[in-house]
Amino acid sequence: MPGLRSTFLKRPEGTLHIHTAGDHGTPVVLLSGAGIDNAMLSWRHLIPALAPHHRVFALDWPKQGKSRPWNGPATHERMLHCVTEVLEHFMLDQVSLVGLSQGGALALAYAIDHPDRVDRLAVLAPAGIISFPPVVHQLLWLTAKLPLLNRTLPTLMFRNRKGIARFAERALFAGPVHDFEDIIDDIVKEVRVAGAGSSDWQNASIGPLRMRVDLRPRLHEITCPTLLIQGAKDMGVKPRHTEAAAALIPDSRLEILEGNGHWSNRQSPERVNRLITDFLDTPHADQLRPKKTRPPAKPDDHR
Repeated sequence: MPGLRSTFLKRPEGTLHIHTAGDHGTPVVLLSGAGIDNAMLSWRHLIPALAPHHRVFALDWPKQGKSRPWNGPATHERMLHCVTEVLEHFMLDQVSLVGLSQGGALALAYAIDHPDRVDRLAVLAPAGIISFPPVVHQLLWLTAKLPLLNRTLPTLMFRNRKGIARFAERALFAGPVHDFEDIIDDIVKEVRVAGAGSSDWQNASIGPLRMRVDLRPRLHEITCPTLLIQGAKDMGVKPRHTEAAAALIPDSRLEILEGNGHWSNRQSPERVNRLITDFLDTPHADQLRPKKTRPPAKPDDHR
């Protein structure tokens, strides 16, 4: 990607990698999802859309992408501190945050904990706003506790390209994707380096009886303009959860993308890019429109 640079921060646990692009404009920090994701998988199309008018910082979470090796767990608290480390290294007093799934949860949490450092907030299918029925919760907690279930078996399922493609079609997308083969190539590379499975954050976010990361009681504390983007056919984060979260955030706008799954940023990049760039570039006074609800269902170091 032209103009893309890399910075590596040496931390006690290992290497923290950040893609950077753009030389002027307000700063935007991009936070990717969990598991087999990384900064370039999430933001390959958004980075060049933002770079002409913003300074862009796309973080590889610990144990993803080029943020390896990393020794020790990448917990909720540690990953929030990663965001602070990025801001401090680049001397950024205030930024806009854009987060997907796990990154969406961490973006929301950062805006709650550090309201003075977040100017605007855009989250796509955010985690951290969901609870499960008791039996389902117990099964998820058991999965999070056992490496056989959260690491070994997923890696075996993803041992070949066909298995990865089948997973992506069912879990990440809800329709055609123009660069689907390129996405599968990138996932294959990630799996070959680190295997497959849930992230430390995902495993630690669920307790034996309740979610350890549940941001809903504090969403009303978010003071900055907030855009929530949600795929209508997302299998991981149901639209009703994001709709409920949007209702709790004072200055929020919700966009439901019909026909999209969990990775709307890769399924419909032009539409998502336009929503985010317009949101970031619109003056605050004109930022928010009435919340959009889901339409009625139709009949059937530098380098």
